[in-house]
Amino acid sequence: GGWSRMFYSQKLLISKHSHLLLCSVSLDDVSALRLGRQSEGLRKYTEEHVEGRCFSIMFKNRRKNLDLIASSEEEAKQWVNSLQKLMSNLSNLNSQEKAEQYPLCQKADKNKDEKLSQSEVKNFMRLINIEVDDDYADMLFKKCDKSNSGFLAGEEIEHFYDLLTHREEIDVIYGEYAKTTGYMSPENLVEFLMKEQREKASLTDAHKIIESCEPDDKVKEKKLLSKDGFLIYLHHPEALILNPDHKDVYQDMGQPLNHYFISSSHNTYLMEDQLKGPSSTEAYIRALLKGCRCVELDCWDGSDDEPVIYHGYTLTSKILFKDAIKAIKEYAFKTSDYPVILSLENHCSVKQQEVMAQHMSSILGSALVTTPLGDGMPTNFPSPEELKGKFLIKGKRLNKLETSFAAEAEAAEDTDVTEEEESNDDEEDEQKKKKLKLAKELSDMVIYCKSVHFHGFEDARQNLSFYEMSSFKEKKAIALAEESANAYIRHNIDKLSRIYPAGTRTDSSNYNPVPLWNAGCQIVALNFQTNCTDMDVNQGRFLVNGKSGYVLKPAYMRDPTTEFDPITLTRGDWLKHKTLHVMIISAQQLPKVNNKKSSIVDPLIKVQIYGVPADVAEKETNPIENNGFNPSWNENFQFDVYVPDLALLRFLIEDHDSTSDNEFVAQYTLPFNSLKMGYRHVPLFNKNGDRLPSAGLFIHIMLLDAE
Repeated sequence: GGWSRMFYSQKLLISKHSHLLLCSVSLDDVSALRLGRQSEGLRKYTEEHVEGRCFSIMFKNRRKNLDLIASSEEEAKQWVNSLQKLMSNLSNLNSQEKAEQYPLCQKADKNKDEKLSQSEVKNFMRLINIEVDDDYADMLFKKCDKSNSGFLAGEEIEHFYDLLTHREEIDVIYGEYAKTTGYMSPENLVEFLMKEQREKASLTDAHKIIESCEPDDKVKEKKLLSKDGFLIYLHHPEALILNPDHKDVYQDMGQPLNHYFISSSHNTYLMEDQLKGPSSTEAYIRALLKGCRCVELDCWDGSDDEPVIYHGYTLTSKILFKDAIKAIKEYAFKTSDYPVILSLENHCSVKQQEVMAQHMSSILGSALVTTPLGDGMPTNFPSPEELKGKFLIKGKRLNKLETSFAAEAEAAEDTDVTEEEESNDDEEDEQKKKKLKLAKELSDMVIYCKSVHFHGFEDARQNLSFYEMSSFKEKKAIALAEESANAYIRHNIDKLSRIYPAGTRTDSSNYNPVPLWNAGCQIVALNFQTNCTDMDVNQGRFLVNGKSGYVLKPAYMRDPTTEFDPITLTRGDWLKHKTLHVMIISAQQLPKVNNKKSSIVDPLIKVQIYGVPADVAEKETNPIENNGFNPSWNENFQFDVYVPDLALLRFLIEDHDSTSDNEFVAQYTLPFNSLKMGYRHVPLFNKNGDRLPSAGLFIHIMLLDAE
């Protein structure tokens, strides 16, 4: 109808028949659909015979799943398939198309007559996060009310929306290059791409852009690009700030496993805090779908000889160990094909450890690494490429791997063992088990990640094998990273290191992972269940390389003779001094901090550099009052960056408050080496790390070699 060009919020309406209540859920908030009894609630409260009729709707935020049972298996499939198709269509829309399809004009039209009165126009502007004075609102209204009817209808509403969404900065850029009768020719476009965007571009590239981005068929036939087409191009995923070549796996994945930073989770089973929050298999699923490659399992004796997972000596709820392993098996390789490390914190009796080993063996099957890859005793880690689709166990081991190899070789040479000798061996094994409190079946599954205590870098260098690794408390690790950075880096060239949050973080808060990455630590485990700056930075670090959860360390952090020290920054290959120029131009359709109609954000932008101490910096714009819809700044900043390989760039948008702390609005973080230059749109994520569909920043970025 009259709203066809305006945006309506795509909602899923769900009827709760028993209460005759309808609740609406935005499709933008749905993260996944799962057919069958895949949630804990459905498994617990339904019988197996309704498996085919069950499905679950999973949400991006911290909301609980919505579990549903259809009247038939066919109906369940129709629901899931239809919703998946809608979600796919929604995700395939670019930002410009979304801006055209989803305005909130309908909400402002209180009496549903497909017209907007003057008061409804003012309400609409508040809805879209913009507050203007009455004179300006009246001027806009009169400019659009061509019929002088006192209402806006049809094309008048379109004209009103066009005026609101008009972007003067795009007019200026486009006008500078549109030299062919008011349009951009392929030659003009090539000039823009080479001069402004610093891209190698040919006429063939320009023709492809015109073919895919120009919405006006008549203009397209003339091989020209209109202003609308130019804006659509600037919103295209290939034209955003993140280098499109870095979206897929682009790094060498054939290096030893310990030469990579590895996306890692602490107390993965927890959904909330460390004292009384729920444990859930859903927490494992969420972490794995975010590309996490090292998950933690705190294992304790459960009833009926079934081990459970929970945070010991607290009120956190419990889940079965086998259910966690099943969930991990199913979701481990949905986002990334590369290996998953199961970090076991083992508090179980020997008997239930044997059950743990049986579950992992039967559920994970051949994907579980139980012997070293290749022939003979290994001297180094296999690569992520060699370990694709595999699970590694991190935990304690009864003996060294070398001892097992020697024992196997000896057994192969002498197969004539008497029953008495066999009996003695069995008794010896039982005595060992009682003494060490570790089941041989579980111990034998630990191949490349044997947990050992840390007694100093020199001790580790002299006495530990490559596969023997230590876990460091946050405070200890940070002290080592500050006081012995080069020694820590050299240690991590040979070994793996895992860092975990302090026990005092009972609220599941996090620590800054960057200083630990600077020291070469691979497994810097964070509480994935907590939304915070540290998780934003972690997401930014692993945003690239196919979101594989593995990022290759720079060459100088893989060289055994390296002199690199992130604290002192002595001269070396790592010093690549760059000057970064950032112009914050504008933002579009920023979300409200709260849903009150009268609440309008006063946005300011913070530009932050994370990296070695010399590179850490933050600069901010002035706040723009009462405009989250299309604020404009045109403010310039300059940064010196000395070690770009380890740097991350973060754009943080806050709602300015002069009387209290600013509130988070949105953010985007990416590796410094993945930046594209020129005029770029920056996608924005909410506090949960999910993309905000229509929101964005518009910036100009330039990177120069420092003189």
